Amino acid sequence: MSDKIPVSGAIVTYHNRDEILDCLRSISEHTQGVELSLFISDNGSDDGTPAAVRAAFPAVTVIENGANLGFGAGHNRVLPLLHSKYHVMINPDITLQEDAISAMVLYMEAHPEVGLMMPDIRYPDGSRQILPKHDPSWWYMIAGKFLPSVRKAYCRGGEAMDQPEEIEFCSGCFCMIRTELFKTLGGFDERYFLYMEDADLSRRVRQNAKVIFFPGAKVTHAWHHDSAKSSRALKLHLQSARKYFAKWKGEKQ
Repeated sequence: MSDKIPVSGAIVTYHNRDEILDCLRSISEHTQGVELSLFISDNGSDDGTPAAVRAAFPAVTVIENGANLGFGAGHNRVLPLLHSKYHVMINPDITLQEDAISAMVLYMEAHPEVGLMMPDIRYPDGSRQILPKHDPSWWYMIAGKFLPSVRKAYCRGGEAMDQPEEIEFCSGCFCMIRTELFKTLGGFDERYFLYMEDADLSRRVRQNAKVIFFPGAKVTHAWHHDSAKSSRALKLHLQSARKYFAKWKGEKQ
């Protein structure tokens, strides 16, 4: 029996065959310090994603949902299967160049007050992705599209962020949560088909524990900026934003 800490990881896929193998390969190659179990929750891909994963990574558990359930619901499919201490949500366009997962586990082991954390997320060229770290507001989301200063404030882009920092909003593209807490919260709120589910989860975690940005671990995120390029994705983003603000009405925005 391994004395390594058990960690689970889940990736929701939807027509990601060309990315998912690189993602899984990089995780397998660089994650050495924990006992890692990986799950793929496939939302009805018709490009051969499930078969490709099974052929290349037979140890990975593949769940075929048969339809596009959305991001949060796709992740929630793994909840009954988890027996880990920590759980990682991973986008298929993530790759690792170091053992980021083990570094994050070590930090959370030393800081039991932390419930959810994100690493330093980088573009493929090595530059830092300036991702939201404050709770969303309509001002941040709309004005931030046109005013760089507002976007910078939303993402705390003017700060060095070279030490672990408490944040409000943890990006769902790559984040680690205590599995027991994730189960207690019931996973993601499935009313969000896509977008804002990570902001909502962050807010619910903060009712129980701290949310942390941890620059001691780095991952690479290709980040396709879908909502900036696709009218359908933008519509979904706005629909989710309305649900989010209706749910948290009366809370500090």
